[in-house]
Amino acid sequence: MHSQSVEHVSECFIKPSPFPEKAKQPYYLGPFDLAMLSVHYIQKGLLFKKPAVANDQENPTEVLVQKLKESLSVTLTHFYPLAGRLATKKEESPHSYVVFIDCVNSPGARFVQSKVDLTISDVLSPTYVPLVVQSFFDHDRAINHDGHKLSLLTIQVTELKDGVFIACSLDHSVADGTSYWHFFNTLSEVFMRDNRNKVSEISRPPVHERWFPDGYGPVFSLPFTHSDQFISRHDAPELKERIFHFSAAALARIKAKANAKCKDENTHHCHRITSETVFRQAVAEYDDKASRKYIADWLHSPFVYQLGQFFDPCSVMMGSSPRFDMYGNEFGLGKAVAVLSGYANKFNGKVTLYPGHEGGGSMDLEICLPLQFMTALECDEELLDGLNLSG
Repeated sequence: MHSQSVEHVSECFIKPSPFPEKAKQPYYLGPFDLAMLSVHYIQKGLLFKKPAVANDQENPTEVLVQKLKESLSVTLTHFYPLAGRLATKKEESPHSYVVFIDCVNSPGARFVQSKVDLTISDVLSPTYVPLVVQSFFDHDRAINHDGHKLSLLTIQVTELKDGVFIACSLDHSVADGTSYWHFFNTLSEVFMRDNRNKVSEISRPPVHERWFPDGYGPVFSLPFTHSDQFISRHDAPELKERIFHFSAAALARIKAKANAKCKDENTHHCHRITSETVFRQAVAEYDDKASRKYIADWLHSPFVYQLGQFFDPCSVMMGSSPRFDMYGNEFGLGKAVAVLSGYANKFNGKVTLYPGHEGGGSMDLEICLPLQFMTALECDEELLDGLNLSG
């Protein structure tokens, strides 16, 4: 393997062009947003093969970078809050502590260009995801509240010897996973059209209006006087990250085996357990009424999630979704060869779901565990059978 040191090439800030009128007003965060101020940014990225070029052609990476900058400026006109910074307004009498997005007093979204003396194989061939991948992302270990000083959004383009990695770090108090990939999809859409320098309609415009219960909003005050009262830093233990691939056929086989086992043992009992309790019932109960209750409870007693306290070390936490359109983002490079993530929001037992590269219902699971637990998982016969690795 070559050197694993990522070299910084250049950076700049990108503003919406044109600057929308709406962006001149404060953009207030809702309860779901404010509760995320102490967790990490979202960090996901796509690894592409570098296109072959003739000797007399312009450097394809430089062309890509310039087009991305132009496309980002146009995309930010639609997603203007991502070009802002967090700001806090405090008042003593009556008490008020309001966190919002200021799009005026901000240099814009950050754009970073870097390079590394590695190949795609150096990144994807090892059993465990190499630590160098964390350096492909900006805002390493930053929490969302850091958006007061850091960009809410950074696009980092890292050139490999035979590939390009396009990473996006996005403040999780401003956007969730659905909004994250909505932005990424739109950036790709703008990039791929001929008139990317011109602001025009996009296929799925974002909805910026937050929902508030009757009698509340758009301004929410937190019951604090200083950020130290609700901000903490979480350092994950030393973890190994491995991506397990499940083909559509393997998933179908696992489902069929589980269903057959239920029928053989006790059909009525298994139906009762899976349908009426733990799994389906949990999903069914999280309806509009439950969402409104969550908001009502938060308004009665506002809180901010703390990564170090929020998760049970003996539990499994699922993140992301294989339903997100990740491989539809091409940027003129063809289909990505892999989806990878940064350091953010990693802890013992975290499982991140991605669609499989071949599509068709396949799935990749990025699992984070301490080495001894990962080794035990890798020896699990049921897992090996599901992966079709046992022979």
